[in-house]
Amino acid sequence: MKSAVVVFPGINRETDMMRALEATTGNKPVSVWHTDAVLPKVDLVVVPGGFSYGDYLRCGAIAARSPIMKDIRAKAQKGLKVLGVCNGFQIVAEAGLLPGALVRNAHLHFVCREVKLAVENNSTFFTNRLKKGAVISCPVAHGEGNYICDEETLKALEGEGRVVFRYTQGTNPNGAMNDIAGIVNKAGNVIGMMPHPENMIEPLHGKTDCRPLFESLLAA
Repeated sequence: MKSAVVVFPGINRETDMMRALEATTGNKPVSVWHTDAVLPKVDLVVVPGGFSYGDYLRCGAIAARSPIMKDIRAKAQKGLKVLGVCNGFQIVAEAGLLPGALVRNAHLHFVCREVKLAVENNSTFFTNRLKKGAVISCPVAHGEGNYICDEETLKALEGEGRVVFRYTQGTNPNGAMNDIAGIVNKAGNVIGMMPHPENMIEPLHGKTDCRPLFESLLAA
């Protein structure tokens, strides 16, 4: 499996993500700079977390208009798998690849801690190695992770099984609607999530709950 990790000014989780991908898939990802116009030929592109452009304007708004995102958007429409994590979720949402938006946490504070995630959809390219309803631990680190959307979009997400992850056991850290932590597009090839699964795959992380997510990539 060939993968690429996109790097923007201010992104700071690209190394973590690349390590996670290499450790679980056996292949070293390529790093793609935001001003590149064309992606290399890959099976998966990951937009990692951090603070692209210092989170000015809206989080992810500037990065979503970078040259590389134009090519990612075009190739995603043709089926390329895209994973956006934390700031990456904000970026792909701002780029129109996923519905809704990520806004300030309801309590207006940055949050950095462990949460519990319920796997709501285990048929995606990132969850197929887990059972539906499985609860895993995963860290979060964000100030704008409060997922919102209009009622029609929310009804579609819930009715079509497009909520992939949901905060559970009272651990919602940001006030997201319906405890939504991650969603997938209608075509099933773009996933966005706020928690950081790349930081819970090795024993040194304290837990390996999120390793099956990356192993799902190979299975897919």
